[in-house]
Amino acid sequence: MNPRRQVAKYLISDFLTAGTSWTLFFVFRKIYFEPKKFGYPIPVDFNDSYFLGLAILPALWLLLYYTTGYYKDVYRKSRLSELGQTIGTTFLGVLLIFFALILDDTIVVYTNYYLSFFVLFSLHFTITYIPRLSFTTSSTHKIHKRIIGFPTLLVGSDKKALELYEEMESQPKSTGNKFIGFVNVRYYEKYLMASHLPNLGELKNINKIIEENNVRIVLIAIESHEHELLKTIINRLESSNVVVKVIPDMYDILTGMVKMSTIIGTPLIQISHDLMPTWEESLKRIMDVLLSIFALIVLSPAMIFMALGVKFSSPGSILYSHERIGRYGKPFVIFKFRSMVNDAEKSGPALSSQNDARITRFGLFMRKMRFDELPQFYNVLIGDMSLVGPRPERQFFIDQIVAKAPHFHHLQKVRPGITSWGQVKFGYASDVDEMIQRLKYDILYIENMSLLVDLKIMIYTIKTVMQGSGK
Repeated sequence: MNPRRQVAKYLISDFLTAGTSWTLFFVFRKIYFEPKKFGYPIPVDFNDSYFLGLAILPALWLLLYYTTGYYKDVYRKSRLSELGQTIGTTFLGVLLIFFALILDDTIVVYTNYYLSFFVLFSLHFTITYIPRLSFTTSSTHKIHKRIIGFPTLLVGSDKKALELYEEMESQPKSTGNKFIGFVNVRYYEKYLMASHLPNLGELKNINKIIEENNVRIVLIAIESHEHELLKTIINRLESSNVVVKVIPDMYDILTGMVKMSTIIGTPLIQISHDLMPTWEESLKRIMDVLLSIFALIVLSPAMIFMALGVKFSSPGSILYSHERIGRYGKPFVIFKFRSMVNDAEKSGPALSSQNDARITRFGLFMRKMRFDELPQFYNVLIGDMSLVGPRPERQFFIDQIVAKAPHFHHLQKVRPGITSWGQVKFGYASDVDEMIQRLKYDILYIENMSLLVDLKIMIYTIKTVMQGSGK
């Protein structure tokens, strides 16, 4: 199973079919509409407008598909939902092309507009959907026949885990779960699952087990007397990029918590959920890239000034970089303009306080204006960070925070940001207790994520910069 190769198939196919449909539509207009318009046959001449459309439209179609989330989870596609999604995006794309390129055409009769729309829609949908259906059908059959599958970890070791495992393995058609082992939530002398799957370790090591085995799905099947550990299990899984599902009881089914995603397979509650609609999540990333490029260009004079200010205000490097923890617990190197004296942390990691003697005079100015964070636009550009999101922390401090507030792992479901609701409302934290106080604002942001909320936070951040009221 190679997700990148599968995405590449869809991308290449969609690019070529978009160009083909535009070519056929251009030929149709030359053969059908223009002779009626001018009263004599018109040769099919591929002019500048055709080549301009051929150069731009396929890329715009790919952007539309990306924004609507078509290339997300390419191996988990339903052919029926793919049909609906293809119809919807084709209608939207053709509508945009119609108003941008076709509406200004001189026509003989008004009904030609409807015919143009119908022909372009029919051509684009048919040519696009046929190869898509072929790819999706092929991968679906491979999943059903257990040729490909998603590495699946079973949390639980006793009767319920064994029942779930045997039920899923005995299904004539697989739903894609490729069991690699189980994790015990409590220590017992003997595990029922041990005769079927290898024991990969204990609950406390589950994140390491997930990373080492490239786990994509976690199924929770714990016993009734272990249910008090469910919150702990889910908290630990928050920082991993996995689909989490749990066995429901009859109450969950009656209250509508169990939703059918397939007519085959065992009914399970999916715990993990998307924090934003797919189109908003895609637009958020597009905005991150475009605004970061814009900021790096427009703010380059200010960044040069900051670099010179750091260089001549105190000895040491201009940039300060160190490792922080990003989305799904992945470490990355963050960049800032150095605002402290050189070797400020030679004795180990330490948070800054309001009257910290390690902060240089120029560094104090940068911190109040948040100018020390400007190099992080590069981190946003390469995908380590977002413009808006919880501030990334170092593992040293994360370990201390989690000991007091296990729900901190919830923050690692999103990319960390240059600015955040916690940063706007609270500012820099000087100790772990303040970091925990700031945590409630970031949790509130995550539970209410939207492009509108991001815009509000950016406006408040700009206001903080203009007022120089950062701390």
